[in-house]
Amino acid sequence: MTERAIARACVIGWPITQSRSPLIHGYWLKAYGIAGSYTKEAIAADHVETFLRTLETHGFVGCNVTVPHKIVAYHLAVLKDASAAAVGAANTLWLENGQLACANTDTYGFMTNLAVTAPTWSAYDGPVMVLGAGGSARAVVYGLLQAGRRDVRVYNRSLDRAQEIVRQFGAGVSAHAWAARNAHARDAALIVNTTTLGMNGVGDPAIDFAVAQPHCVAADLVYVPLETAFLRHAKRHGLHVVGGLGMLLHQAVPGFARWFGVTPEVTDNLVRLIARDIEAV
Repeated sequence: MTERAIARACVIGWPITQSRSPLIHGYWLKAYGIAGSYTKEAIAADHVETFLRTLETHGFVGCNVTVPHKIVAYHLAVLKDASAAAVGAANTLWLENGQLACANTDTYGFMTNLAVTAPTWSAYDGPVMVLGAGGSARAVVYGLLQAGRRDVRVYNRSLDRAQEIVRQFGAGVSAHAWAARNAHARDAALIVNTTTLGMNGVGDPAIDFAVAQPHCVAADLVYVPLETAFLRHAKRHGLHVVGGLGMLLHQAVPGFARWFGVTPEVTDNLVRLIARDIEAV
């Protein structure tokens, strides 16, 4: 009997102890009975290029990439899909005909989570507010434009950074001062927090949800804690909210499918597993 090959994947970063990717992928490997493994690899900045260029030598079919290596990974990849090119960073790598290929699955994760959690969000034509102008904001803006939105407004403390996103994506995107966010909240169909405000319970984008339309959806990319001040305030005013945990789980799906040949499902059991792990910290 021929022994079944074991596919190996991993997540790299520095530090990497905080990553929940092994718990997510490990759950799916067990659920689908796949002979494979997914591990954490602590890779310092001065070793990341060597590691990625020798993925196959290390026995890996691919990997996830977290901070601070996403931009380096993007530039090292020979093949770049549209999502990675739009964001200028990569979080998912694989080998394609011996060449390093990359994607950024944050767009897929955000848009899928939004559709699952707030399926009626796209029924309203109001402007979309994106708080922040980093890599996550770019992933969100790209997804919203792909979904057909033509009034995406980016708010950031540094207006120059918001204007960089406008220059990249062009028509349909506009840059606004951070101080203008509440003046525009009354018209928004969707408000997305892509900043780190609220992470670990520290900070709040301070949106005045009292002026928001009843159909407005508030989405947060932060998932620690599971309910941020941003989401709590939105719920208090009767808005539909979308937490960051779903994005974390859905963004893991494309990589698992590439490495292990099965498109996994984000189940309630998986959500509860990761939620318990977050709450235990």
